[in-house]
Amino acid sequence: MKNLVKIKFIISAVFIFAVSGAFAQFGQGTYWSADGNKIMEVEEGNIVQVDALDPSKTAVLISKEMLTPKGGAPLDVVRFAFADGNQKVLINTNTKKVWRYDTKGDFWVYDLTAKTLKQVGKTKPESSLMFAKFSPDASKVAYVSEHNIYVEDLATGAVKALTTDGTLRLINGTFDWVYEEELECRDGFRWSPDSKSIAYWQIDARKIKNYLMLNTTDSLYPFTIAVEYPVVGEDPSSCKVGVVDIATAQTKWMNVPGDAVQHYIPRMEWANNSSQLIIQQLNRRQNESKVMLLNIAENNSKTIYSETDEAWVDAKAEATGWTWIEKGKKFIWLTEKDGWRHIYAVGLDGKQTLITKDDFDAIELNLVDEKNGLVYFMASPTNATQKYLYRVSLKGGNAVRVTPADQSGTHGYDISPNGKLAFHDYSSSTVFPLSDVVALPTHKRLSGGEVSERAKTMMLPKVEFFKVTTEDGIEIDGWMVKPKDFDPKKKYPVVFYVYGEPATQTVVDRFGTGFNRLYNGNMANDGYIYLSVEGRGAPAPKGREWRKAIYHNIGKINIRDQAMAAKEILKWDYVDATRVAVWGWSGGGSSTLNLLMQYPEIYQTGISIAAVDNQLNYDNIYQERYMGLLPADKHYFEEGSPLAHAKNLKGNLLLIHGTGDDNVHYNNAEQMINELIKYNKTFQLMSYPNRSHSISEGEGTNQHLRSTFTKFLKENCPPGGR
Repeated sequence: MKNLVKIKFIISAVFIFAVSGAFAQFGQGTYWSADGNKIMEVEEGNIVQVDALDPSKTAVLISKEMLTPKGGAPLDVVRFAFADGNQKVLINTNTKKVWRYDTKGDFWVYDLTAKTLKQVGKTKPESSLMFAKFSPDASKVAYVSEHNIYVEDLATGAVKALTTDGTLRLINGTFDWVYEEELECRDGFRWSPDSKSIAYWQIDARKIKNYLMLNTTDSLYPFTIAVEYPVVGEDPSSCKVGVVDIATAQTKWMNVPGDAVQHYIPRMEWANNSSQLIIQQLNRRQNESKVMLLNIAENNSKTIYSETDEAWVDAKAEATGWTWIEKGKKFIWLTEKDGWRHIYAVGLDGKQTLITKDDFDAIELNLVDEKNGLVYFMASPTNATQKYLYRVSLKGGNAVRVTPADQSGTHGYDISPNGKLAFHDYSSSTVFPLSDVVALPTHKRLSGGEVSERAKTMMLPKVEFFKVTTEDGIEIDGWMVKPKDFDPKKKYPVVFYVYGEPATQTVVDRFGTGFNRLYNGNMANDGYIYLSVEGRGAPAPKGREWRKAIYHNIGKINIRDQAMAAKEILKWDYVDATRVAVWGWSGGGSSTLNLLMQYPEIYQTGISIAAVDNQLNYDNIYQERYMGLLPADKHYFEEGSPLAHAKNLKGNLLLIHGTGDDNVHYNNAEQMINELIKYNKTFQLMSYPNRSHSISEGEGTNQHLRSTFTKFLKENCPPGGR
């Protein structure tokens, strides 16, 4: 390894488990050692251990030769996980995607004591195993294959089916499309601490209707690809939790209050012992959350924590499990029930202690360092476009910033289990990504921090951040890249980049802001003002009221905030109000259509990619969370959809959509096409056969998309100052 810190660029994009026996859900495996002073990773086919402070101190734990099956090639290690005691390692290889992530593959176990390499699940189809993990006593491995759960004894090789009723629609140990997409649920089973049983989800999707995608290019005769997809108003899959005994393979179904169809269970774990489970349950409207303890022997439940919200309770961000303190008597919980996203300690007796008492959001939890009585979390109290590390006493109090004051921008941290070290990455719109190892809580740099030679030669756009106050009194953040050789006496075309929904921010101070990957060339050099503004509903650290103002209002309040900000920007002397374009992807594509159609006096040109044209077409978990339930709230869905405003189109529109999009289906584009035809509205269309939501598959696709985008923009919103 040439530079230890360079590998950490990916850490913020993957789930890293500090406990042994569990994999990152996706991404390359890089793990802290149990003592928190070393990392374990793959280097040139070997599994190595590296001193975090001195990368030159590298020891090979398992060599490439050890990872070579007899008569075969060395395993291509994608992920690995050590059992307790570090004497066995589980290797994940030959992986394949399930929708978004490569959660299927093959698994092997290397035994460091016996010096043996054995494949587990070798009687199952190739690359069919999912979420394999050691039992806590390291004697067995459990995994999912073809929607059933199996356990394999490592000493004898005996395989036992723990479930046998799994099908494409009766899903054991993993999830259906919508649970994965909208609740981030993938790994659906948990070993008990005593290794005697496994708790698991069962999803019954047999009543979910198929959306049939049509493949017309891969064979002489077209064929359909079915995706179980519950749209708005359709019942979700039934969900229940079972505990299966390893010895008998008998499942006891847990008695969870509430209808199994009209509730979601996004989180489930063992409650730090083998006698009870802890779950989070959401109602169908997702505005009531309950945390329950399930007593397995008595098969009853007890609600120990609950909260409601007039809009929704955000459960997705916490879908990865529980953080326990005080030997399992309490857990850490993030909630915005008091107006800010705060960190609480909640006891199994239901008593709550507020830990973060400042009037600002805890964006995410990084580490609970119980030994030193500290909680590390990300926040940005004064600038919603940035992100910094803070710490606070576990007993509660005012938080202290850990990130140095002279490093403004966006930061990420992967903190060692002992809380003493962290892999730190940092960038801003003017600073190339840097990675280093720092000591905590001092943030003293211990190694790394060098800028790569490639970065030194790259030209960053000159991003200017600004604020604009609309006529509604809403202060909105924005960024802008002005044309090269900008002359304030000239007037320039402006291109807005928009998203506008609760899934992500566009106005952030980090590397990449100001770039437009769909534009062939350089927008600044060609004479465009490129910018983005971000109104209410975006997941910015501005408090609950900002984020949840969008409830019942997708397609309304977010669109008005964008348009009213644009209205103020068009007053600037150097902005040409006759050349205004907007573009976006997915939710941004929807916003583009709404802006072009609801405010034709502001926007003349729009490029909409993979848009939800009709909110009633989208999946129930996402759209119902933010817009309500049918039939009572149907008018919100209809009024906020671009489809309702197609008759108002006056400007230049380019619709782009992949026909193989399993997320935002192609019928959205077709419904919009029909509506535009109905009102005699001319437009341009670019359909990409069999491409998914990313429109990235197939030779030449990326370049063609860029060429199409650029040509349309230049023809309809000509560049250059006048």
